[in-house]
Formats: sequence, structure tokens, C-alpha cells
Amino acid sequence: MTFKSFSFVLALVALFAMTSCDDYETYAEKKDREKSAINDFISSRKIKVIDESTFNRNDSTTDVSKNEYVLFENTGVYMQIVRKGTGKKLGHHQSADLLCRFTEINLFTDSVSLSNQNQSYAYDPEEMTVYNSYGVFTASFTNSYGLMYSYYGQSVPPGWLIPLTYIKIGKQTSSETEISKVKLIVPSEQGHQMASANVNPYHYEITFEERDNK
Repeated sequence: MTFKSFSFVLALVALFAMTSCDDYETYAEKKDREKSAINDFISSRKIKVIDESTFNRNDSTTDVSKNEYVLFENTGVYMQIVRKGTGKKLGHHQSADLLCRFTEINLFTDSVSLSNQNQSYAYDPEEMTVYNSYGVFTASFTNSYGLMYSYYGQSVPPGWLIPLTYIKIGKQTSSETEISKVKLIVPSEQGHQMASANVNPYHYEITFEERDNK
């Protein structure tokens, strides 16, 4: 190989390396992109963010008419309680079997990625078993035909468990009683395994209903 040929090869290697470096996104850059996607969603949806102190002073409620979401600083999750629901809160050392209907929006694409809130899944909602140990909730999806279970596995995203501190668990027994409903902005660290791996934030609309085990 001549010196000129060798120099040309080195130049190609250097160019390839530079291109590869440009294409590689660091974790910090991914987190910045995630934060921008969340902020853009909040802005585009005209969401009013309140802090936990305001949320607690207002009896753990969010004003839906003002499109309020409370930000939990320790997790980065934003939550709007649309309805606290019927029934009662899950107490210490208590467990419950829940039916969940949800819509998942990918904040990078601002489009629906999963939803069982349609006719196709009318008889196949997400099912999960949840347990409360001194305010720490653990849960797993139990319906292998459910969308969350099918796509992401049995582990329930940590962000899904945050509302359980504030909502009631029960059944809709009449037109006057409505099951609990929340909206969540879930950053990747509080999401499912694919969200965490891809540093991808999601928005959820979820209803929680006690499952009839009879």
C-alpha cells in the first residue's frame, strides 16, 4: 500500500468515526430529549402544573376544569385525578384485583401506541393484582392477553401505582357511581421496561375498577 493510499484509508476511518460519534446519543442527551418532549406536551395540552403542597392543601385533588396536574418531584410523574372513584382506598396489608382500561401516548411521536379503550378489547381489559404494605404498592399484570402484559411483560410500571395512594377502589354499581380515572405523564424511569430502555416518556389515561372475583 502506498503512502497516499494509506492516508486515504486513514481519512475514511476518521470520517467514519466522526460520523459514528455524531450518530451516538449519550444518556444525558436522551434525558434532555425526554425532558423536552414532556415540556412540549405540557405546553401543547395547556396543562397547569401544581406542586405537591398545593395538591395536599386541596385535599389531594386536581382541578380538571383548569387542566391541573400535580408534579411529584421525587419521581417526575405528573398526575391528574379526573375522578377519585367509588368504594374505598386500599388499606395497609390489603390486596385487590383490578381491571384497568387505558390509552398510552408516546410523547416522542404524540400518537397513541396502545389502547384497550375500544370495542376490540371491550371484554379483555388489563388485569392486575396490587398489594399495599404501609403505603408502598406492588403489583403485577395477570392477564396474559392484556396489551400491557403482551407488549411489556408482567411488571406494572411504577408510575401506574402512584394514583393508588389517592383514589378509591370499587365497582360501578349505578349511573351515580363512577370508577376512578386518572391521567399520568410518566417519565422513562417510572415506565415499563421498553420506556426505560429507550428513555421514552408516555402519557396515560387509566381507569381502575375492582374485579368481581365471584
